[in-house]
Amino acid sequence: MEPVPPGSGLILIDLQQAIDAPYWGPRNNPGAEMVVARVLAAWRMARRPVFHVRHDSRMADSAYRPGLPSHEFKPEAMPLAGEAVIGKSTCSAFVRTELQAGLGEAAIDTLFVMGVLTQNSLEATVRHAGDLGFATHVVADGCWAVDKRLRDGRVVPAELVHELSLANLDGEYAQVIESDALLARLALDIRPD
Repeated sequence: MEPVPPGSGLILIDLQQAIDAPYWGPRNNPGAEMVVARVLAAWRMARRPVFHVRHDSRMADSAYRPGLPSHEFKPEAMPLAGEAVIGKSTCSAFVRTELQAGLGEAAIDTLFVMGVLTQNSLEATVRHAGDLGFATHVVADGCWAVDKRLRDGRVVPAELVHELSLANLDGEYAQVIESDALLARLALDIRPD
């Protein structure tokens, strides 16, 4: 097993209180926040760069609107001093943000991505990263989806939405992995103080 390569960065997408708003509906993977917390702790122990992406919605009825309590980060993904926080107002974290420049300044060419929603901002950001040439990995159990209503009124359960989104990404835009595999690789790289 190889350690996480040099030049790797962790990107956490839209892990804010807003994702708990009731209007999102049923979700899959209720343990995702604990996965995020475990990976983030190990990543920090390995002294690797973290990029927190924060959605700053312009929609008046969005729980992601700046100024609302729900705009705050979830406790499991709270940024520490010195960690980059990138505000965005579109689905892709690369559109009209400083993310790409920040990754370049930190000499990052490999990305590990977690966050929400799998079928929305996470997928848009990962596709964009793949198109930009980043070696990108999605931590499947560190993200989640919500139910999706089709045009004919049928509802696709969140678990199927999640798996389809990951299938769309895997092999073309990213490599989809599980947190246990990433944590095992990080354990090879944790440097004592």
